[in-house]
Amino acid sequence: MTDVTVHGVTLVEDDPHTRAQLTEKIEALADFKVLAACATVAEAEAALNDAAPDLLLVDLGLPDGSGLEIIAAQNERLPNLPILVISVFGDERSVIKAIEAGAQGYLLKSDTSLQIEQCLNQLLAGGAPISAPIASYLIKRLQPAKPEEQAEENIEAATLLSERELEVLQLAAKGYSYQDIAELLNVKVSTVSSYTRRLYQKLSVHSRSEAVFEAMRMGLVDRPRS
Repeated sequence: MTDVTVHGVTLVEDDPHTRAQLTEKIEALADFKVLAACATVAEAEAALNDAAPDLLLVDLGLPDGSGLEIIAAQNERLPNLPILVISVFGDERSVIKAIEAGAQGYLLKSDTSLQIEQCLNQLLAGGAPISAPIASYLIKRLQPAKPEEQAEENIEAATLLSERELEVLQLAAKGYSYQDIAELLNVKVSTVSSYTRRLYQKLSVHSRSEAVFEAMRMGLVDRPRS
């Protein structure tokens, strides 16, 4: 009789009902075993340090942080570890951030069409299980925008920021520090900080990298040449 290879799964999900449901479904599969079912970032970090899984399933909204922290850390520590996001968040920013952090798949909790066994096996085989709405969004994102649509978006984006905020953003995209920008614009560093806070609010971002990403997407700054 051939031995069955059992793959260890670490699950990170803060909702007790959903965590119990997923654990039960995975434990019912002959080829998979739940090594740890965690509710927080802290619990997940402890469990992952204790035992490295074959698969990692992560929710994004956790009580003590974001699942993105877990994904990024484990992608750096174990770059070949398949990671699957299972979340209620299907917005553009969450999807892109998760994929950039290292997730190979992204499922919506509302998606009842995908079977957990199928998704886990797909991950192990190097595939990328993705809910249909997410796949549709990614395809549209990769398609070039129509000239008239891009022009309209660029005009809206350009009017979103003041001239000074746009200057600060463009210099930040080139890698200049606050001190450098202040000297180039002949203003105080505190003034640059104020401009930066305002443009973060207008672009709905929380860091320089996010601001630059959004600025490139909207055509406010040039993409770096390869």
